[in-house]
Amino acid sequence: MNILVKFSAVLLALALNVSASPGSKFDIIAQFDTGPGNFTVLDNGRIIMSMHQFYNPTYSVVEVKKDHALVPFPTKELSTHVSQLALKLDSVLGIRSDAKGMVWMLDNGMRSGVTPKLVGWDTKTGKLHQVIYLPAPITAPDTFVNDFAVDLSRNHIYISDPAGGANAALIVIDLKSETARRVLEGHSSVIPEDIDLIIDNIPIQVKDKSGKLARPHIEVNPITEDLNNEWVYFGPMHGHSLYRIKADDLADEKLAAEELANRVQRYSDKPISDGITIDKDNNIYLGELAENAIGVITADRKYHRLAQSPQLSWVDSLSFGPGGKLYAVVNRLHQSATLNGGVSQSKAPYYLLEVKPSAAGLPGR
Repeated sequence: MNILVKFSAVLLALALNVSASPGSKFDIIAQFDTGPGNFTVLDNGRIIMSMHQFYNPTYSVVEVKKDHALVPFPTKELSTHVSQLALKLDSVLGIRSDAKGMVWMLDNGMRSGVTPKLVGWDTKTGKLHQVIYLPAPITAPDTFVNDFAVDLSRNHIYISDPAGGANAALIVIDLKSETARRVLEGHSSVIPEDIDLIIDNIPIQVKDKSGKLARPHIEVNPITEDLNNEWVYFGPMHGHSLYRIKADDLADEKLAAEELANRVQRYSDKPISDGITIDKDNNIYLGELAENAIGVITADRKYHRLAQSPQLSWVDSLSFGPGGKLYAVVNRLHQSATLNGGVSQSKAPYYLLEVKPSAAGLPGR
């Protein structure tokens, strides 16, 4: 292993029995010494993970190898945001894979101030598949394209953009025509509620350029699509409501903005949460950030807590893998300088978890 790879070598924690007591709903299967962002698990078991830009990583995207070493993905040059390549991965957070072996990486471009883009990499051929740039007015000056859902049945991708508040929106990409639309901007389903996120008695705070502290209320973030590709579920991070809309409606370019807004449904209660995923029985899994917990919204639209532990310190992204297994990452994001008033208190280890779901899901989702 060369020095560049050693920067984030990981330790197998499952063998050390780091997880909670017998009967626990999760196991820690690996530890990292740098903070992960989102991740995806392909149907062949490969794990591809973005490294969170709040921790200024050397590589934007890595692959978690079988020995749990982290290596740049898809290539060392492409994954380095200071690369001299015309195309480079600057600040990838959202990452998903599909049944065709494509890994989709959503680059918000914020570290270098470059145009956001969606990058598709074909893991079967080992080649670049597609790049779709998201310039204004598809994105706003304060855009923070974050998570997304892949809909192969319609050849569309649906992106959550919390932006700056009132201008939060979803972005709909047609992969065939390579066009994008900004929809539901400012709708009640994408803007935050007036609630603070407090973890371990410490509020999330950001420091502005003048040094003033404020408690952010983050807009639309979690998003997923059911396995029948019928409904897209989404909502604000800082919000106690999860919403849904039919994928047919989101993909319909002819539907007027007002009519699209009228087709949004409030689906259920939810806690303040980051990433979400869904299984074949329409159970929706998420991290309950304020309580260091993992929970599930069952098909009867009721929220239930699955597990709670100090080790579940900001459960960010979740993804199903082969064999019906569900995985999640812990990145202690609330202790990063960005969300802790400019003071970094986030320390390793950061975790890759295996969570015990109620039913199997789709790899990559």
